[in-house]
Amino acid sequence: MKKRIVAAAILVPLLLLITLVLDKLVAAIVMGLLLAIASYELLYRTELVRHPRLVVYASVMAFAVSIWSYFGAIHPVLLLLMMAYFVALFAELMLDHVKVRIEMLGLCLLSGLVLPFLLTSLVRILTMNVGRFVVLIPFAVAFVSDAGAYFVGMKFGRHKMAPVVSPNKTIEGALGGVGAAMAAMLVYALILTLLKFRVNYGLALLYGLLGSLAGIFGDLCFSVIKRQTGIKDYGNLIPGHGGVLDRFDSLVLVAPLMEALLLLLPMVSV
Repeated sequence: MKKRIVAAAILVPLLLLITLVLDKLVAAIVMGLLLAIASYELLYRTELVRHPRLVVYASVMAFAVSIWSYFGAIHPVLLLLMMAYFVALFAELMLDHVKVRIEMLGLCLLSGLVLPFLLTSLVRILTMNVGRFVVLIPFAVAFVSDAGAYFVGMKFGRHKMAPVVSPNKTIEGALGGVGAAMAAMLVYALILTLLKFRVNYGLALLYGLLGSLAGIFGDLCFSVIKRQTGIKDYGNLIPGHGGVLDRFDSLVLVAPLMEALLLLLPMVSV
């Protein structure tokens, strides 16, 4: 617990610095580096793919997706990136189709393309017109929901939610997480109102509700991978939290959901 609190005390100001102060390109580069590490964690640390070149290809692609998102998510550029990645992966399969299996390429596509595309919603949100003011929404929803679920679950948890996948998660904790996320979005909406934005408080509550549910499911998705591969954490980069995927697993679904909601049902207007 002490390590988690100390790490959070360091990470939160660092997160605020990267997202609210530094140049947006720097934020995209940092995100790309984190995604490259996450790709390595999912492939190599789990021992699902121990082929060095495939892991390198996936990590490079993950970084490239972040930079692509910064430069306006240009469609033809993504097509060329995907084609190059596809060719590189299948070239390895053709070079050694005994050691390199097709399922390994599927995992590389997941770690190098699909997950980075979902997580770089954070970069695309940051580049919106009001990006600096709304980019913290996914973090607020995911992290406050996690914290609410953790503390409510410790105090009141009785009924297991997914005992095989994640024995410590309870229905009471999940409800606490949903409530905490909705409360956090009300506070976020109030802050935006004080900053002279027009805010829809009903949509803010909807963001908290749907985002918390998405975060819970995302967390369970990566828990089941750890369960199948027999590992406790994806890495040890963040003391008390594990690796990049251990800390950002819930954001895999929360971030793209918040991006979609901000585009389809914007809660903030100037």
